[in-house]
Amino acid sequence: MQRRSFLAAAAAGLLPAAGNPKPNIVLILADDLGWSDIGCYGNRDIATPNLDRLAAQGARFTQAYAACPVCSPTRASIMTGRYPVRTGVTDWIPGRKPDPKSPIVTPLTATQLDRKQRTIAECLKPGGYRSASIGKWHLGGEGFLPTDQGFDINIGGSHIGSPPPSGKLGSSYFGPFELPNLKAGPGEFITEKLTDAASGFIAQQKSNPYFVYLSHYTVHIPLQASEADIARHRERAHGRYNPIYAAMRESMDQSVGRVMEAVEKSGAADNTLLMFFADNGGLRYEGKGQAAVTDNAPLRAGKGHLYEGGIREPLIIRYPGVVKPGMVIDTPVCNVDFLPTFAEMAGQKAGDVDGVSLLPLLRGSDLKPRPLFWHYPHYSNQGGAPGSAIREGDWKLIEFHADGRRELFNLADDPGEHRNLIRSQAKVADELMAKLNRWRKSTRAVMPARNPNADPAWPGFQLTGEEQPTPPQ
Repeated sequence: MQRRSFLAAAAAGLLPAAGNPKPNIVLILADDLGWSDIGCYGNRDIATPNLDRLAAQGARFTQAYAACPVCSPTRASIMTGRYPVRTGVTDWIPGRKPDPKSPIVTPLTATQLDRKQRTIAECLKPGGYRSASIGKWHLGGEGFLPTDQGFDINIGGSHIGSPPPSGKLGSSYFGPFELPNLKAGPGEFITEKLTDAASGFIAQQKSNPYFVYLSHYTVHIPLQASEADIARHRERAHGRYNPIYAAMRESMDQSVGRVMEAVEKSGAADNTLLMFFADNGGLRYEGKGQAAVTDNAPLRAGKGHLYEGGIREPLIIRYPGVVKPGMVIDTPVCNVDFLPTFAEMAGQKAGDVDGVSLLPLLRGSDLKPRPLFWHYPHYSNQGGAPGSAIREGDWKLIEFHADGRRELFNLADDPGEHRNLIRSQAKVADELMAKLNRWRKSTRAVMPARNPNADPAWPGFQLTGEEQPTPPQ
């Protein structure tokens, strides 16, 4: 079928059909990138021309969510289309050690994605797709690598969650280092090396449809970038933002631009979905440090927290012939929706997933209203407290496991979650709590237990005023 008739079929919602080429899929995942960290989401400190161009050519989602406020659970959820509670990966791998003095004993997380879980690569394989995982994996080591989970190629993926050790140094974005099928010499930058690999793979694909999962380590700590880029930002930051973090965001944007160029040079841009997402909110503080890495304003808090700053993400999708350029989609969605979206595109069955296909939204229609859920029964390294949450419509309820505290917000009126309406809207809170309880029961969510050895003087793990409970209104 000629390109014009393919695009007409796609625009009419008939994709895929017998005789039509199956679309290629490229998913670029950033690490720890905040919702407001790029230009098209309102950031004015740095330029992200490539991501802005991608949004102008496709759809920008304003209320897209990660399934967890930390990395490994979201990554497992992306791969499977299931909430973390159903994959068993509920905290970053290998997880935080329990605190013997805390009010509750938090459960352990799975330390790898079970091979019985069906991944995107395994879903697409019967459709003739060739799949490449390029970059951070962090879902298990030997025996649980991408090539053990349906991918044909693994470049740079291992059990580690931070950039690899460089020589005798610790974690570093600069070589020398060695990862599976990826070596870097002295001074070579891992973001560029992974982009080289993704661009090369795209250029080589001539017949099979393909799925590329380009999972960057950037902008995860340690904060590192080229000295020239850092110096340029130091000259103009004047304390408004972190110059190293800004340079890292620029390197991410440049990578997106190079991947876009590779897709265009391949001649298959009109038949390729290109998606950009991040695994959790931007990092505000790490450990007990008081120096902010980024600012997710107007959203509250950041990585490790169930507030919006920890889970709301930038999501951009370009899909020529299906997505009208410049679309802005306000419907709440979650990364559990990625696998069913890709499955429908490829004419495959999504299987037992928690998400729904986003193709109706991309075509300009609506999705059936539904609640979204989170269950994070862990203390995070960033000061977040164990809890569960539900969002339905404009309402969001968070229950904190240590003390049973509940907070209710109307995100349409209060996206920064400053006004806790738990008293004035008690009926809404009770209805949402009942739904959250039913969901946790249906998924067999593992809950923390009371700690008989808890220290009454334990100070908690809150770091700054912005993460403190909001008083009820």
